[in-house]
Amino acid sequence: MHIGFIGTGSMGTILIEAFIESGALLPSQIIASNRTREKLSPLLAKYPGINTAANRDVALQADFLFLCVKPLDYRVVLDEIRDCLDDQKLLLSITSSVGVERLESFLTCKVARVIPSITNAALSGATLVTMGRRLQDEDAQALFTLLSAISTPIHIGEAETRISSDIVSCGPAFFSFLLQRFIDSAIQETSLSEGQATEMMTQMIIGMGRLLEDGRFSLPTLQQRVCVPGGVTGVGLRVIDAETKDVFTQTIQATQEKFASDLAEVKASFSK
Repeated sequence: MHIGFIGTGSMGTILIEAFIESGALLPSQIIASNRTREKLSPLLAKYPGINTAANRDVALQADFLFLCVKPLDYRVVLDEIRDCLDDQKLLLSITSSVGVERLESFLTCKVARVIPSITNAALSGATLVTMGRRLQDEDAQALFTLLSAISTPIHIGEAETRISSDIVSCGPAFFSFLLQRFIDSAIQETSLSEGQATEMMTQMIIGMGRLLEDGRFSLPTLQQRVCVPGGVTGVGLRVIDAETKDVFTQTIQATQEKFASDLAEVKASFSK
């Protein structure tokens, strides 16, 4: 099997590196293109066996084709490669605003959407998968097997796309921002150094993740276990509860509004 990547920006590179590092793919199974060929150089230096080609050749040679370009560039690229995508090929959108229904109405090949996360670089986290109607059971199985090497694939419907992406794809940025706020406040209010606070926070979040991963605790039971009656944790939680009660509701409302705007722009680009 050959896996193609049109676009090797941040997320395209993360996927390529993760598939190779996990052993799911050999460099020789990957065919990649980039509008600026020089941007392929770091990948080729790290993995000399990767094949490079123009967009049309990538589309012709690949069995699975990840389209890793900006949403408003999808139509331009698809116009270029459309006749290279026969009904045996699987095109994979990696952006939330370009859905399977839109692509299926424009193409005759098989279509799915895979929304990755930066956590996939550590062969961890989730990938979100929305299947098109043309996929056969064996296509879905092959795709889930590939993604399982770098993540936990989770099937979602179109209606859950944005909120699921907020959690899986945006979540690392949201929560690293909150953790950095905690570190900054610790430095400001105490004699703790930035290095000390950062190391403590890093080890805490890694350890907490492992507690959740092995099933020892859920998020609510973890809070209950740490928060002893009348203790310091409870005092802190009351402040956090009061100060953040609406923050995630407002965050979700803002991302949904931006998503609606992005969908409208994509729709317009496909209507030309």
